[in-house]
Amino acid sequence: MDVVYLPYSALSISIVARFIFFFLLYKNKSTNSYSLTFCILNIGSSTLWVFYSLGQHDIAMLVRSGVEIALLFLSATYIVYNKIKARRTIQPLPQ
Repeated sequence: MDVVYLPYSALSISIVARFIFFFLLYKNKSTNSYSLTFCILNIGSSTLWVFYSLGQHDIAMLVRSGVEIALLFLSATYIVYNKIKARRTIQPLPQ
């Protein structure tokens, strides 16, 4: 079995999975702290993979990790935005 295309298949699946995650965050207007923690931890993990892939000259892993960092950063920003928006309450006018 030739595994030359395996990294690119993994790359494609990973990117599609991140878009699905982002779509679900948008659809549900998530303010879930677990989702935010997930994003932050995965940004750290992907950053380490970027350094590793640079050392190994692995373009597929570099692209995957870079795209994942960007999408996770957008997801984390969206979650924080929703948290701020949810905390804003409209005060009733004094009578």
